[in-house]
Amino acid sequence: MKYQPTSRFQSTLSRLVISALGISICFFSVSLSAQSTDDIREQYPEVADLFNAFDITQAKALEEIAAINNNPATQEARNQLQMNLNMLSNMTMSEMMAEGMMSHDGPMDMGMSNGPYHDLEVEARVRLLEIMRGKHSDEAAEEAFGNSSAINRHTSEVFKRGRGFEERLFSIYIDDSIGDKQAAVAQAIEDYQSDVQHSVAVTPKESDYLLEHDQANGLKSAFPLLRGFLWTHQWLQLAALEAVILQGLDSQFNGGVDVALERFWNKVGSSGGMTMFPAPSELPMAPAIAPDLYSQSSEAAIILDNLNLLETVIADILSFPNVENRDELMDQAVAFFTDKETNNAASMDYLLFALRGGIYNQGGPAVGELMQSERNRAREAMNMQHNMIMSSPQ
Repeated sequence: MKYQPTSRFQSTLSRLVISALGISICFFSVSLSAQSTDDIREQYPEVADLFNAFDITQAKALEEIAAINNNPATQEARNQLQMNLNMLSNMTMSEMMAEGMMSHDGPMDMGMSNGPYHDLEVEARVRLLEIMRGKHSDEAAEEAFGNSSAINRHTSEVFKRGRGFEERLFSIYIDDSIGDKQAAVAQAIEDYQSDVQHSVAVTPKESDYLLEHDQANGLKSAFPLLRGFLWTHQWLQLAALEAVILQGLDSQFNGGVDVALERFWNKVGSSGGMTMFPAPSELPMAPAIAPDLYSQSSEAAIILDNLNLLETVIADILSFPNVENRDELMDQAVAFFTDKETNNAASMDYLLFALRGGIYNQGGPAVGELMQSERNRAREAMNMQHNMIMSSPQ
């Protein structure tokens, strides 16, 4: 008689196979991440140091924001900000313009352009800048989001996986042994997407979500210094990638990474944020800062943009005053960006949103020159909330 395994045996065997497969996938991902980091460190040690520092600094920045929002000394300021933001959300664009509440980069913060917690925010930025200037191990960077007390485990895993994808992209474009870059990028995207739960979509998401979710403008209104600081990090991640792509296309762009690094440090400025080279006032996005990446792989560019958009929404949620269900809201935001089927935007709408803020306002080009804004309206000032287009050249 042919032997038939029992149901219990089959169940145990299945669990072992699934467990082994999970370990294999995890080991494969870690190996790829380690290889990417080694390649970057060998050719661009300062970039490798900054990539590690960015992970740790961002995780700590979210903790700093949460700590200030939980500080009893800020309760009065939080109450005032909450009232102002609620009033702002109920006003039309024409009403804001009539009240003189529009600035170059959107709705003003109702008399609080320095931020309602300015002194505490400056102190936090000083601490974060010290962390960012330090050297951190690959292991510390790998664990940074998981160790953050400000975000839940699901969010941290999405951030961590996204950082690994960014580093792998960079390593592909600096590896001269890879002849077919587009094929290598396509494989990196497939590997990244293999973890459906912790990967963002390769399709753009509806832009209204960033502008209209319940905690929108939380980061900008509550922590303008930290917003510029974090967006400068995102600018360099895109700018450095654009620089290495350009170097591979034309030797006249050799040295582009050094140019991007110099511009980055100029934007960072002093400990208190003083600089003659302003930080981005609009969220940096790939079509504006890394157009050659978008040309070669729109899916890779969109993944990076979705990650940066998600990070900004999470920061909004943590920054908005007097919110009690932050973990639930973070899960909703992560679900929005990891959903591969719904809330997707048309490619043209995505490009309009990505470029409408202006290259200059997003931090300027990685290598080329742009000394003043090519736009006279930011995303909010162009009334994206009400699906109107109000652009005109300067």
